[in-house]
Amino acid sequence: MKYVCFAFAFFQFSCFTRQESKYDSGALDSLIEAEIRASLVVGVSAAILLDGKLAWSKGYGYADRKTKRPFTPSTVMNIASISKTFTGASVMHTVEEGKLSLDEDINLYLPFGISHPIFPGEKITLRQLATHTSSIRDVWFAYEKSYHNGGDHPQLLGDYLKDYFVPGGKYYSLDNFLPYKPGTHREYSNIGAGMAGFVVESITGKKLNRYSKEAIFGPLKMNDTGWFLSEIDLKNHSTLYEQREDSTVAIELYGLATYPDGGVRTSVNDLAKFLTCIGNDGEYDGARILKRETVAEMMKPQFSKTWLPDSTDLKENNRGIFWFISGNGRQGHSGGDPGVATAMHYDPSRKIGVIFFMNTTGPEAGRAFNRISEALWRQAETWWPVLEP
Repeated sequence: MKYVCFAFAFFQFSCFTRQESKYDSGALDSLIEAEIRASLVVGVSAAILLDGKLAWSKGYGYADRKTKRPFTPSTVMNIASISKTFTGASVMHTVEEGKLSLDEDINLYLPFGISHPIFPGEKITLRQLATHTSSIRDVWFAYEKSYHNGGDHPQLLGDYLKDYFVPGGKYYSLDNFLPYKPGTHREYSNIGAGMAGFVVESITGKKLNRYSKEAIFGPLKMNDTGWFLSEIDLKNHSTLYEQREDSTVAIELYGLATYPDGGVRTSVNDLAKFLTCIGNDGEYDGARILKRETVAEMMKPQFSKTWLPDSTDLKENNRGIFWFISGNGRQGHSGGDPGVATAMHYDPSRKIGVIFFMNTTGPEAGRAFNRISEALWRQAETWWPVLEP
């Protein structure tokens, strides 16, 4: 009986918090509301970009179930691995400034050395880090230490990476590296992304959160965006939830020592500014964060017949600089962490984009996430042909 009452209350609540739009999303609203009722999801927000502009955004359910605070397109939450696209943009901004090269040995920029123990003479480059071909492996017993419940992680990024990569460090192990020469095998690495962010910090003398605020967040007026809990108005931050058996429970917010791999906290509306900017070759609302040619280099498929690492299919899983490129041509990234499921993808051929946040994780929530994502794309494609001139 409690579940039935909750579902009815949720439906009534979501109906009264819809945002007005010239696009009729009634059928989409009904589908999302039904999915999250059935899956015990607490809060959802989404946006659709048409012709490279934000056309529609809406929230459903709660940012905090206890206080009945609504989840809106302005609600902030961590976006997990979508954060890597900001690390990529920061890397490319630094390359554009002439301070970094994508193809130099990263040891040229670091305060400590990093060497593959099996291939000590082979360089590791930013391009490899950004395409997950550096042969750096995430070892869970060490990577889980990069999470800190209850607030920002007290350990600095550089100190954590030194512990992981320098012999004698408390997390150092030969298992931290794959048995492949750097550049020859693709395997996703969060810690590799953390290293890319630290390269930016090392060469600029600024922490990545400050550098990206100056280079990206500030110019794009992403005023609700930051990397750390201490940078965010927590009154606007969503509570996070996990599904356990037949219930959904709130969990503590957390911070990351390797924050360049997943630490950005933002809203759907703020993230839409960034995606619009990238889709518009680095410019948004009169502000340019990257040159057109820099964006083109960041977004172009890096793998080809002349560089085809193992575990790579040119038709299905190419990579830009920390951007995924799928077989259907969509560019973007998804993200997953405790209580966090997110997606940001863009079709450059038609200038259609979809952004989707969910503050609940678990098996049922995951299935709902996939179905809602598909519905959002169907809706975007339905609206696209009838755009007003």
